[in-house]
Formats: sequence, structure tokens, C-alpha cells
Amino acid sequence: MRYVVVAAAVLGLAACTQETQNEIGRAVQNWTGTNGVLEVYAGPQLVRRFLDIDKLSTAYGTKDGLPRPYRFGYGVLDENLNGQRDPGEKRVYFEVSDYSTPYVFYENPH
Repeated sequence: MRYVVVAAAVLGLAACTQETQNEIGRAVQNWTGTNGVLEVYAGPQLVRRFLDIDKLSTAYGTKDGLPRPYRFGYGVLDENLNGQRDPGEKRVYFEVSDYSTPYVFYENPH
């Protein structure tokens, strides 16, 4: 019986569009969580780093439902840019613009 359920799930996922598969993947990732890192740059200089980010979200308008030109999330502000959470560093809300803020988001390998 277990094999039938697994086979049905695989076939159902294969029949989905790429966008639907991406949405399912993000939903699973949101449920399981990630250990994301966001680095914000001013030219070649690293100026901010946020640790322990679960996800970056796209903002949507409340009346028109259209995506806004920025991403937001919550993470620990790495004030000394040493790549680890130190005593006193707190979880904060942040936003990054699609237009002018170069940033890199990745899963923390440590």
C-alpha cells in the first residue's frame, strides 16, 4: 500500500507545471525551514549580513495583489560580520530592494 501512495505522489508531481513544482518545493522548505544567510553589498563591500533566515518573501499589494519591488524576511543581524550568532545579536525584520540593493541569499553550509 505504501508503494502505491508513493507512486501516486511521484506521478502527481511529475504532472505538475514547473511553477507548481516550485511552489510545492517552497511550501515544503517553509515547513522544514532553512538556515539561510543574506549578505547585502555596497559595491564590492559587504555591509550587512543576516543569519538564520527561514525564507525571503515577496511583498504583495493589499488592494491590487501585485508583487512589490522588494523582498522581506526575519533574521539575526550579524553586527560584526563574523558569520555566527553572537550574544546580543538579535532577530530583526529586514527588506531588500529589487532595484538598487545587491544581495546574495544562500543556505548556510555550517
